[in-house]
Amino acid sequence: MKSKEKSCNQALLMTKNKRILVVEVNWLGDVLFSTAALRWLRRQYPESYIACLLHSRCKEVLTGNPYINELIIIDEEKAHRGIRGKGELIKTIRARRFDTVYFFHRSFTRVLICYLAGIPHRIGYARLKSKFLLTQALTPPEGRIHRAAYFMYVATGKLITDKEQLRGDFFVDEKDSISVRGLLEKENVTENDSVVVMHSAGNWLPKRWPQHLLAALADLLIERYGCRVVLSGSEKEQQLITEIVAMMKQKPINFCGKTSLKQLGALFKRADLCISADSGPLHIAVALGRPTVALFGPTDQEITGPLAGKGVSVLQKDVGCEIPCYNLECKDNRCMAAISVADVIECIEKNKWLKEKK
Repeated sequence: MKSKEKSCNQALLMTKNKRILVVEVNWLGDVLFSTAALRWLRRQYPESYIACLLHSRCKEVLTGNPYINELIIIDEEKAHRGIRGKGELIKTIRARRFDTVYFFHRSFTRVLICYLAGIPHRIGYARLKSKFLLTQALTPPEGRIHRAAYFMYVATGKLITDKEQLRGDFFVDEKDSISVRGLLEKENVTENDSVVVMHSAGNWLPKRWPQHLLAALADLLIERYGCRVVLSGSEKEQQLITEIVAMMKQKPINFCGKTSLKQLGALFKRADLCISADSGPLHIAVALGRPTVALFGPTDQEITGPLAGKGVSVLQKDVGCEIPCYNLECKDNRCMAAISVADVIECIEKNKWLKEKK
């Protein structure tokens, strides 16, 4: 780190009672990865006011997080659209009199907004357009580092690789747990039933495990272990889940579109096992400490893999493709198709996560 960056950090650390804004990223998994840095900031500045600026679709990831005093929601489709809307957002931020802002998001527009809002200390990664607006422009660490470490570096100025320090936080309250218990009771799920939650979707198609494999695995889990298999997903994934159910011989529980993100977290807490491709829900299950099988294909587990030392197994096959791969037009999805139902069952039995029914 440059000497100027070090001296700036030291000066900031001397002030414990601060008003801090964190400009968040735009995707569920990334926001969850950033929670380790939020936890660090709260511990470093226990008496400070900490707010997060983030997109509405990520609000539930941080709702109820005890390390945050306020969430400021960006509504780019309506309230904060265009120059007038951006002006209103600047007013909102200026009124809170923040003295320091950390940019996890590298957007030039958001850096400019915070500059115009008069926040004196502005810390983030240097980009050609925005580095002159930062008071502390950081050079990203070299090499392949986990996304959580990438955000932590902005907060700490240090490259941290310890998984325990980088683990994410996701908080579920009792009302969401009660709601999920009610949903399960309607499906005649008892406290003695083993519950396996399978999250079939991902935010882009190449990360999804093929539907016929999901269906075959769900059938086998029901037949061999007597599990109650719950298929989860958002409303926009209804068709995907419907097709999986149609391929099955057994009857799963279809919760697609029936739970909020917090209720999905409560469902994971109830589950004996979670199975998911690389997605925001996968990392929620891991943050909640649930036994989890993570199915990886085109993404790099060193960068976006689950942060847990125990209780999580990552399945990923080398099919000769470069990882990470961002070919959204990939037709055969062979990296995900290479993971077999037998691979998942072997993983489950090796870890003794489920017992065969008598």
